Amino acid sequence: MHAYDVIRSNRFSKALPWLTVLLLIPAISLPMWGESSWMREVVEIACYFLFAMMWNLLAGYGGMVSIGQQAFFGFGGYTMLILGNEAGVNPFLAIPLAAMFTTLIAWPVSLLAFRLQGGYFAIGSWVIAEVFRLSFANLHWVGGGSGTSLTALRDIEKATRESTTYWIALACIVISIAGIYLFLRSKRGLALLAIRDNENAAASQGIDVQRLKLAVYLIAAGGTGLAGALYFVSNLRISPDAAFSVNWTAFAIFMVVIGGLGRIEGPIIGALLFWFLNKFFSDYGTWYLIGLGLIAILVTLFFRDGLWGAIHRRYGLSLFPTHRFLKPRN
Repeated sequence: MHAYDVIRSNRFSKALPWLTVLLLIPAISLPMWGESSWMREVVEIACYFLFAMMWNLLAGYGGMVSIGQQAFFGFGGYTMLILGNEAGVNPFLAIPLAAMFTTLIAWPVSLLAFRLQGGYFAIGSWVIAEVFRLSFANLHWVGGGSGTSLTALRDIEKATRESTTYWIALACIVISIAGIYLFLRSKRGLALLAIRDNENAAASQGIDVQRLKLAVYLIAAGGTGLAGALYFVSNLRISPDAAFSVNWTAFAIFMVVIGGLGRIEGPIIGALLFWFLNKFFSDYGTWYLIGLGLIAILVTLFFRDGLWGAIHRRYGLSLFPTHRFLKPRN
């Protein structure tokens, strides 16, 4: 009988701690030597990444395809604004609080969403998001349909506000990557992959399918709410149409599909590429959206696993390995 070793890393992933330190040193010190516009760009990329990362966790790993994640993005943004403007909470402290409240509101929402399966779940999530949008559009004390501004930050100097927002965004990126990576490498992460591939087979092996799916749904909602709170702290203004736009989920799907579905590296590559395209080509309006569609079509035709999937197949490069491989012992 042959003996096997379980392989969970490669020569590239072993260099990850050194690469992390190499990137974090200049990143943390950026407010001390960089321009304010650079910090705003990083915050924008962070918001794109967080949204895409949470959608990837939900759909790419959990198999729950949602087109209504903007519900939690907008809820997180409005919760931050209400805590800051109405409750007198420091808006920077309100960012993690908004993520917590978004996680809490996602629990009763899940009771409705989990009654649906497959395509019905996707459409149902969009309907739920529209209910959120219409509800906040009718709350006149937070600006109604036209929205309102975040006034709680007006007494804070611009430089302090921008640097603090930047450091919070950087912390959110690091914590989200580390948290999801450790979760996916755990036994629960392995169980989640089994559920994605075949729920009935996973249940037959003793996995509590509904409980784990609920946990992933709540984590994804909280992370999306965190992205929404961070985005509107930076933007200083919020409206229902901006916060609950289906474009948020559409762009997240684009980022994940382009970068690589079911891979941690996918949302990173996708967010950077989307930021680049949005920054330099968004002024072209309709042609810009057509271009995004064509890029998505080309990638799905020629790179079924996304750009990072193609790199992995060609070079075996994986910075965040979550799979397990059996290697015969010599």
